[in-house]
Amino acid sequence: MSIDISKFGFTENLKEQSALYPGLFPGRVISQHKHFCRVVTEKGEVNGVVSGRFRFEVHSTRNYPAVGDFVMLDRECDDGGDAIIHAILPRKTAFIRKAAGTSRQEQVVASNIDTVFVCMSLNNDYNLRRLERYLGVAWDSGATPVVVLTKADLCQDLPSVLSELKPVLSGAEVLVTSSLMEDGYESVKKYLAPGMTVALIGSSGVGKSTLINRLLGVEILLTQGIRDDHKGRHTTTVRELMLLPSGAMVIDTPGMKELGIDGVDLARAFSDIEELANGCRFRDCSHGDEPHCAVQKAIADGILSADRFASYLKLKKEARYDGLNPRQVETEKMSSMFKDVGGMKNARKFAKAKNRSKGR
Repeated sequence: MSIDISKFGFTENLKEQSALYPGLFPGRVISQHKHFCRVVTEKGEVNGVVSGRFRFEVHSTRNYPAVGDFVMLDRECDDGGDAIIHAILPRKTAFIRKAAGTSRQEQVVASNIDTVFVCMSLNNDYNLRRLERYLGVAWDSGATPVVVLTKADLCQDLPSVLSELKPVLSGAEVLVTSSLMEDGYESVKKYLAPGMTVALIGSSGVGKSTLINRLLGVEILLTQGIRDDHKGRHTTTVRELMLLPSGAMVIDTPGMKELGIDGVDLARAFSDIEELANGCRFRDCSHGDEPHCAVQKAIADGILSADRFASYLKLKKEARYDGLNPRQVETEKMSSMFKDVGGMKNARKFAKAKNRSKGR
């Protein structure tokens, strides 16, 4: 079987890059599993595993093959066993999250994507603060984020929701969808041109699988309804790239219980606050009690929501402490508290004095 992998986004530029690996064959990762990945090549689909040398030389999980990657393999079919992955071609974009737990390791959720559909359902799970977090990470991926509001049939006042969204979008377009309407997904099709890759992110149960099934034209992905508490049920368990009838590709991702923000683009996600900060008298203004703070004035004048500013401070703090263990977090906090009076040296003196006073 012969496959034209240009339909999977293999461009002339990538073809030139692949020529740097004589004797190897190009392919694109279409699904990711625990110990292997599925790769589409010009001869079909194969199981791909990284070579021993690759494993030895790569020390970060973010540099392992991920869905959407273009890789170089030692074979195009699996007649002689699993194909061996020797290299990953440079990524043009990458959606990254912090690995579960306290490790600072990162995981690539999807790569070489053109658009990130940030999906959020219009039921009781709708949350502006969560949307800010997702948008921050989506902007950082290098792809273009688009907010896709699902389950519009459950929304009682859509105009009010759209008005509330405006301050947090930072230039991202908003699309409204509903599985109950015949043309409920027409708005997303302009992002699905041949050769384009779209990744869907969002909490479990927001309707990502339903959206993909509608775009595919067949019920391939399992979907489930909403629980009694209005939260979605988790259905997707494996990241997978699928070719749509339009010629575009879509990557479904499992709902994320933990979304680390090491790579969040706060400047883009909160561009309104960054722009206001340019008007502060002091360049290092913390937007607290300093005089002539443009950010605090905007809050007082009703131009900036106090909740949005609080979310900005929270994510900024998280980005600083994300992935640190409790002792490291405490050290960072103490350093911050004493930064104007000698840093950690004086912090340790303070702690020793405090312990001596307790011993009396």
